[in-house]
Amino acid sequence: MDGGVGETLREARRRREIDLAEVEASTKIRARFLRAIENEEWDLLPGDAYARSFIRTYAAYLGLDGEQLAERQRQSTGAQRPVEALPRAEPAPLRPAEGARRRVPVGRLAGVAAVAAILIALVVALASGGGDGTSGGSDKSARKASAPSESPAEETTATARPAGLSLQLAATAEVWVCLLDGSGEELVDGQILSPGAVEGPYRSGSFTVSLGNGEVTMTVDGQQASIPQTSSPIGFSIGHGGSMRELSEAERPTCT
Repeated sequence: MDGGVGETLREARRRREIDLAEVEASTKIRARFLRAIENEEWDLLPGDAYARSFIRTYAAYLGLDGEQLAERQRQSTGAQRPVEALPRAEPAPLRPAEGARRRVPVGRLAGVAAVAAILIALVVALASGGGDGTSGGSDKSARKASAPSESPAEETTATARPAGLSLQLAATAEVWVCLLDGSGEELVDGQILSPGAVEGPYRSGSFTVSLGNGEVTMTVDGQQASIPQTSSPIGFSIGHGGSMRELSEAERPTCT
């Protein structure tokens, strides 16, 4: 491994007669990033930490020592050694859906109570009518009394709102995006969005997002979030009520 990091990876790939499309399909790293790594065009990648994460994944696919190559890249670029464990930030879902589920039995109880009241009123009406030929009036009273029984069901339907936060992303320029829901599932799996591209809306109890730059508009529950105008990678966790917390480099998801 006397050559550079990119040359080492490129030669290993060619020895195995593998093209970049195959590597992309297996590693989920975009061919554009793979090509930039082989050419050591580090400024075309989302950031130093992402570059080394991609190198580790690419090297492991080729059967090479990814840690050694990532360290060689760090030394060649003169980057400081950050905390690069890059764990996925998977905040525990706030599960607002539980509150919605608790409301449903209340509506059902109200419906049961209303039906019981109607039955009692019907019995009283029939008893008071006796055999005097006024059963027609009793039937009308029963029909009128039965109408309100539909209200609790309608009320329950109205209160059963979709659970969680709604999030939508719209690219204002080319931007790399990795978006996870509250359970860690990849909603946008490390894609490069073109200007004008829209992803979502998605719904979850919480979200974790990593962006290659600030060229994106993020809408949370219908409200536009404030994203700094930056050319550097940035990430956020979005929680209850649309609250946002900026993530450190080590906390940002990589979708690799």
